[in-house]
Amino acid sequence: MEIDWAELRAAAVEVMQRAYAPYSRFPVGAAALVDDGRVIVGCNVENAGYGVALCAECGVVSQLHASGGGRIVALSCVDATGQPIMPCGRCRQLLWENGGPNCLIEAYPSPLLMAELMPHGFGPADLAVVTSSPAPSVPVRLSKWIGQGTVFIHPELDGGKQVWTGYWDRSSGAEESERAGILEEGPIWPDTEEGVRWGRARTPRVVVVDAEGAMSWAGEGDPPAAFNEGVPA
Repeated sequence: MEIDWAELRAAAVEVMQRAYAPYSRFPVGAAALVDDGRVIVGCNVENAGYGVALCAECGVVSQLHASGGGRIVALSCVDATGQPIMPCGRCRQLLWENGGPNCLIEAYPSPLLMAELMPHGFGPADLAVVTSSPAPSVPVRLSKWIGQGTVFIHPELDGGKQVWTGYWDRSSGAEESERAGILEEGPIWPDTEEGVRWGRARTPRVVVVDAEGAMSWAGEGDPPAAFNEGVPA
């Protein structure tokens, strides 16, 4: 798509003149080209509570969705003199979300890609890695025990093949009226990674026991002192 930077900058300059900046005296205007060809604009809007001021790019993103959505292809952001300025860190994140790494930002001597402004940008793809593999759920009946006891992950044989399973142990010290011993038996996993995830959803204390009986700490943080003495807490 051809980008008319002069047209974008003119639109940014025009909207900059409607900025509400009584505190900083630093009006900003922004104009963006959307992938369907329309041009959207925004200006900064300050507030007596300084922290809730809205940048010009915030207005652009709001208008993007209010006017039909799409992806931002290019953006020009200008100051009171009409010269291009760089989006702040928060606004770069907004532009990454709504334009992606290939979105162009006007700059001298030539436009810059968002990938250059945020070389390690965080976006929807990073969330998908987590949400596609949610943490194992804990049965409601056991929810009151979350954070207590220890999970032991250990090898098992399934059809002659080594797999892994585990159990969640309430550990000693329970009151007479409370259930002691094993709270929950784990399923079968092909490796220890899934078992550790299962364990950490239940307690920060997770121990892996290998086929020879040797224990290794797989819990959160450093192992407790007792573990280093051969007792898994």
